[in-house]
Amino acid sequence: MGTANGSQVSSLEKRTEEELWQEYRKTRDLQIREYFIKQYAPLVKYVAGKVAVGMPHSVEFDDLVGFGVFGLLDAIEKFEPDKSVKFKTYAVTRIRGAIFDELRSIDWVPRSVRQKSREVEEAIGSLEAQLGRTATDQEIANSMGLDEEEYLRILIKISGTSILSLSDVWFSGDENDKVSIGDSIESPSSLNPDVIVERDEIRRVIVEAIGELPDKEKKILVLYYFEDLTLKEIGQVLEVTESRVSQLHTKAILHLRSKLTNIRKGIF
Repeated sequence: MGTANGSQVSSLEKRTEEELWQEYRKTRDLQIREYFIKQYAPLVKYVAGKVAVGMPHSVEFDDLVGFGVFGLLDAIEKFEPDKSVKFKTYAVTRIRGAIFDELRSIDWVPRSVRQKSREVEEAIGSLEAQLGRTATDQEIANSMGLDEEEYLRILIKISGTSILSLSDVWFSGDENDKVSIGDSIESPSSLNPDVIVERDEIRRVIVEAIGELPDKEKKILVLYYFEDLTLKEIGQVLEVTESRVSQLHTKAILHLRSKLTNIRKGIF
C-alpha cells in the first residue's frame, strides 16, 4: 500500500504544477490535493512566523500555524490557475487572512491596548489634518499630553495591533476581490487586471499614502512586507535597534491608517 502511494506521489512530481492545477480544477483528485498541501505546508509556517513578530507571548506560534492551514486549504479550493496570479502569492494572502480572522475571533488584544492604539491613531489623524504634513513624535506626544519617551513606550505596547490592522479591508467586492493595506504593500503586481475602477482608485490612494510617509518609515514597510526582512534584520540595515524598528513600524502603520481614514472620509 505504501509503495503504491509512493509511486503515485512520484508520478505527480514528474508533472508540472500547471498541469496538476488544471487537472485538480476538473477532477478534485484527493491525491493532487494532498500533494499541494504537503508542497505548500512550509509556506504556512513562513507566514505564521511573519505574523508572530510583535505578537505577545500569549499567542503561540503553533496556533498561528494551525489557523494558517485553514487558509491554505481555502486557497487550494478557490485558486483559479487561468488567472495571472501565482498560487504562492494567492495562498499567502489567504493564509494570512485566515490567521487574522482567527485572532480577531478569539479577541487576543486587551481592550486597553486596542483603545490606546485608537487614541494614538486619532491623535495623528487630527494633528496631520491640521498641519498638512506628517507629525513628529514630539508633536504627537504633546497633543496627547505625554512626554516623547512615554509616547514611544506606548508604540512598543501597541505594536502587535499594528500588524493586525494591515489586514483591514479597504475595499471589498466579491470574495476574491478585496484590497487591504497589507496587500498593497506586499503584492503590487499581483492584483487582478480586471478589477473595477473603484477598487483601482482605493489601491491608488493606499499607494499614494505610503509614498507620503517619512523615508525611514516607508523603507521599513518595504523591507518588512515586500523584501521579507525581519525587524532584527531591518535594524541591521538601518543601524538602529530592533526595538526602534518596532516603534517606527508601528508609527508607520498608524500614520498610514490615519492618512487613509482622512482620505476615505473625503471619498466616501
